[in-house]
Amino acid sequence: MLPSAQRLRHRGEFTAAVRAGRRAGRGSIVVHLSVPTSTEGADRPARVGFVVPKAVGGAVVRNLVRRRLRHLMRERLADLPTGAMLVVRALPEAAGTPYSRLGMELDAALAAARAPGRSRTGVGG
Repeated sequence: MLPSAQRLRHRGEFTAAVRAGRRAGRGSIVVHLSVPTSTEGADRPARVGFVVPKAVGGAVVRNLVRRRLRHLMRERLADLPTGAMLVVRALPEAAGTPYSRLGMELDAALAAARAPGRSRTGVGG
């Protein structure tokens, strides 16, 4: 479980991260990474939230996918910039994706979201 201070909890936080953040998708996940541009919010720890829609599967499958993503992110949370907000959204394919592959896709999506360039990157590539 992630500490409460490192979780996105409110709809507004999710919306802000998705709208202001850089999007990158790889395989069965899409990430939205929002990094503060000013000192406002830079004193807060990086926070992460998960979106696992019903299209992924039933409640048991969705909770399994959420637990896997949460465990993978716990290992990578220290690599995020201070004050960053990250939303990890699972696509329906995530239900059948092995844990190791999910980790590789998450690493690739995070790297793409952090890479300099366009303000929003395409999903899939």
